Amino acid sequence: MTRKIILDLCGGTGSWTRYYPKDEYDIRVITLPDNDVLTYKPPKNVYGICAAPPCTMFSFARMSAKKPRDLQEGMSTVIACLKIIWECQYKIKSSTQKASPLKFWCLENPNGFLKYFLGKPVYEFNPYDFGDNWKKRTQLWGYFNYPKKQPIKCDLPKYDHMASKDLHPEFFGKYDRLTRRSMTPFGFAKSFYKENK
Repeated sequence: MTRKIILDLCGGTGSWTRYYPKDEYDIRVITLPDNDVLTYKPPKNVYGICAAPPCTMFSFARMSAKKPRDLQEGMSTVIACLKIIWECQYKIKSSTQKASPLKFWCLENPNGFLKYFLGKPVYEFNPYDFGDNWKKRTQLWGYFNYPKKQPIKCDLPKYDHMASKDLHPEFFGKYDRLTRRSMTPFGFAKSFYKENK
């Protein structure tokens, strides 16, 4: 059986695509330092794309950064992700084809300046909407089936989970706090997989 190719652009730890079975899907995490979306050329027959460009320049939570906000720098990675998505979309098999070659594509970023460039997001969530007891308002753009929310009551302040070894202990000692903060919430990732197979 030929495995379906899914590109996880700027995927970091690969947490967004972690629930896609490896025997059915060929998950390709395109992230630094090994791969750069700015120079990446997608293969033929890509099935789906998840993109999580860095929010460093877009985030409203950016209050004490030493480097000044540079939206043009931030957009260079977003545009690179979109170009990969578009390159895959161009590969229709006939001029009468009415469906995209991609089964789905989705671009994610926390609430911030990106919406002023891409327009209103088509979907928005917090981790607690999918059973993870923390808050991080996240916005999505793209063409995908919406994950079904099953919210829980959240009693942790924003990002408090990052100091707790009880939540996803396998990542403590392996990733620093900034990396853990940027990871796709597992509850959302599982729900996204269920709706976008």
